Amino acid sequence: MAATAATGLQITAVRPSISSTRRLLKASVVSVGAHTIGTSWTKLASICHISSVRCFQCKFKSSPANFGNVITRAMSDSIETKHAAGLPIDLKGKRAFIAGVADDNGYGWAIAKSLAAAGAEILVGTWVPALNIFETSLRRGKFDESRILPNGSLMEITKVYPLDAVYDNPEDVPEDVKANKRYAGSSNWTVKEVAEVVKQDFGSIDILVHSLANGPEVTKPLLETSRKGYLAAISASSYSYVSLLKHFIPIMNPGGSSISLTYIASERIIPGYGGGMSSAKAALESDTRVLAFEAGRKHKIRVNTISAGPLRSRAAKAIGFIDTMIEYSLANAPLQKELSADEVGNTAAFLASPLASAITGCVLYVDNGLNAMGVGVDSPLFKDLDIPKDKH
Repeated sequence: MAATAATGLQITAVRPSISSTRRLLKASVVSVGAHTIGTSWTKLASICHISSVRCFQCKFKSSPANFGNVITRAMSDSIETKHAAGLPIDLKGKRAFIAGVADDNGYGWAIAKSLAAAGAEILVGTWVPALNIFETSLRRGKFDESRILPNGSLMEITKVYPLDAVYDNPEDVPEDVKANKRYAGSSNWTVKEVAEVVKQDFGSIDILVHSLANGPEVTKPLLETSRKGYLAAISASSYSYVSLLKHFIPIMNPGGSSISLTYIASERIIPGYGGGMSSAKAALESDTRVLAFEAGRKHKIRVNTISAGPLRSRAAKAIGFIDTMIEYSLANAPLQKELSADEVGNTAAFLASPLASAITGCVLYVDNGLNAMGVGVDSPLFKDLDIPKDKH
């Protein structure tokens, strides 16, 4: 392949109605990568107003929101107006397909959790060679700690589909891939086929997420990248999004939302992020604007991309210098903290919600503000400047 898995608004906070045991469990065990995400999940729970814990048996169903009522008296004590406390992200009744989930520590998984926490039904597409390991891990409970939602329940994935987004239809699949034992036992995994099967299974979706990228020569400088490697990066990391939207948009409900993930290397030089991957991300961002126009005019679908900061995911570790990029961000970003996957997930939930109904064609940065910097303030050149720094 291949394309492999790439990681509010609040007026008044209403605490989720869960037991102290569940709250402690949530705060202590829910983590993505190296960071505990209890705090951000509590914020999301406040935003979503997720109510008491329910046991899950089959597929995720959000429990009804339990809002506290605020009574406002104006001019006369006899006039009472009830207002819902807070501004909720409510995706109940919506169905999401997230392409590029193959483990529990990337942005795709985090987006799935945030969408589920807001009430959406979750479908995922997993790269075919990783499908067996992913489904086995789910079945054996290896991801259970990572599946815990703000209300203490477990995120349920209604169905996992085999997917290789490099191939649009069966005719595009080379014979050597068809004969590859890693694809044995799986069928209907090209983009067109997956969209057709999802339509047969569920009829329609409301949210489409592209969380996959691959550059076989990512460690090579651009001048050393072959044509084959360059085009492979473009195919897996940017055209795959065009293909997904092209084939899924006929089954997307009007008013739906499509989201992809990009990276600052699309517009800034990131030495070591090679093999055509910076070009692929630039193409993805350009395509986002064009697709926003076309999908908006023809289908009333919004199209946005999130430019996420570095995350210590399995996919990112393949680049080889992810720890260096995280340290650089800590030293130079306006917000000196390590980015957690749930912060990107929560942003995706916002973009998918009615709260973002006027946002399309947007590159939204979720990187602690690193994109705004013109220089690296950790340079010795700035040693005499009084620049505030956190010790970390």
